[in-house]
Amino acid sequence: MLLRHIRYLLAVAEHGNFTRAAEALHVSQPALSQQIKQLEGNIGAQLFDRSGRTIVPTDAGRVYLEHARRSLRELDAGQRALKDVSDLSRGRLRLGVTPTFSEYLVAPLIDRFSALHPGVAITLTEMSLEQIIAALGADALDLAIGFTGNHGTDIDSQPLFDEQLRVVMAGAPSKKTATLALAAFEKLPLALLAPNFATRILVDTWCQAQGVTPNIALEANSIAILLKVVAQGRMATILPDAIIREQPGLHGVELKPALPGRTVALLRRRGAYQSVAANAFAGLL
Repeated sequence: MLLRHIRYLLAVAEHGNFTRAAEALHVSQPALSQQIKQLEGNIGAQLFDRSGRTIVPTDAGRVYLEHARRSLRELDAGQRALKDVSDLSRGRLRLGVTPTFSEYLVAPLIDRFSALHPGVAITLTEMSLEQIIAALGADALDLAIGFTGNHGTDIDSQPLFDEQLRVVMAGAPSKKTATLALAAFEKLPLALLAPNFATRILVDTWCQAQGVTPNIALEANSIAILLKVVAQGRMATILPDAIIREQPGLHGVELKPALPGRTVALLRRRGAYQSVAANAFAGLL
C-alpha cells in the first residue's frame, strides 16, 4: 500500500466528492476513483457509500479513516524529526497562544528565544483555548500556552504561574477606586471580550455565581481594542492583572468578593514527538 492511497482517501473524506478531491490533489477524477477502488480491494472492505449526491464513509470507512489520520500525523512527525537539528542551527516551532498572552508574555519570550536560536523559524498562532486543544490533537501545533483544566487524556498540561483577573479602569488609582462593591460593579459600563473567549467564560461564570448582571456596553474579539476603549475613560473591562502592568494610564480595581484566578499552563499533545526547538522553548518558558 502506498502513502498516496492514504492521502487520496483523506481527500475524498474531506471533500465528500471525487471531483473536488481530484481538483485539490491535482489528479484526474478517474485516476482518483481507481486508486480508491484499489485501496478497497487491498484491505477487503468498501470505504465509501457512493449512492448519494455526497460521498460518505461507510462504517468500515469511518474506522479506517481514524487510523489513517493517526498514521499520517505520525509520518509527518517523522519528517519533522528527520529535519530536526540537535544544535538548533535551524528548525521550526509551531506555537499557539490564547489572546491574553499576546499582550504581555509572548513578545519578550519570543525575542529571548530568537536571540538564543536565530535559525529556528517560529509560527505563532493566536486562537481560543478550544481551538488550541483541537490543534494539538491534530498535531498542528508543537506547543501552546493556555490554562489548566480538563483537556482530555491526549493533552499534557504543565502549570506555569497563576493569573488573577481585575477590573481595569483609566486614570491613576485612588483610595476611592481601590475596591468596588457588587452594586457599583453592576452599574459600571463594561467592554468585554466576546463570549467564546476563555477570559469571558470565566467572568460570566463568576457573575452567575454572584447573582450579578454585568452592564455590557461593548463586546470585542480583540484585547487591543478593549484597552484603547477603556483608555478613553467611559468604560471599564476585566483582564488579567499582568496586562494592566504593561499599560500606562490604566489601573486595576479589586472587587468584593474578588474576581477568580486561573493557572497558566504549557500545553502539548501527550506522547507526540517533541523537536529540539520545542524542548528548548519549553525550557525557556
